[in-house]
Amino acid sequence: MRLMKSTDLALRLLMSLAVVPGDADPDDLPTTRDAARSTGAAYTHMVKVVGRLQRYGLVQARRGRGGGLVLTPAGRAASVGAVVRAFEGSGDLAACMDGEASCPINTACRLRSALSTAQEAFYASLDEVSVADVVAAPTGPLLLAIGRRGS
Repeated sequence: MRLMKSTDLALRLLMSLAVVPGDADPDDLPTTRDAARSTGAAYTHMVKVVGRLQRYGLVQARRGRGGGLVLTPAGRAASVGAVVRAFEGSGDLAACMDGEASCPINTACRLRSALSTAQEAFYASLDEVSVADVVAAPTGPLLLAIGRRGS
């Protein structure tokens, strides 16, 4: 299963914000423009991702002087599975899984059940991992080093 670009950007942004020190100077907080530049994403696309993360309560965007992006406590504790579900939606793996009745073997098909079970297992495994978990060493220190080089 390949994640959509918005999901990938959301996870990468959450990870990069998770390593920003809590006592960081407000003038050093990353902005949406910084996030777009560091991920190679279009600014307008990153604005949409940040907006969704704000609506979910995972990121706070501060405007004006000393503004920038801050990971909320809920964002730090969020499971990767919850973030992926929020951005991907139900995203059935096959058209027949969403109730499409045009398949001639729909009533006797065992593939639909197998795909559904696999998809739930995928999300369940991601539910066990938080944003804070994915930035533990060695990832967090590497993200910090990359951030300092990119400044």
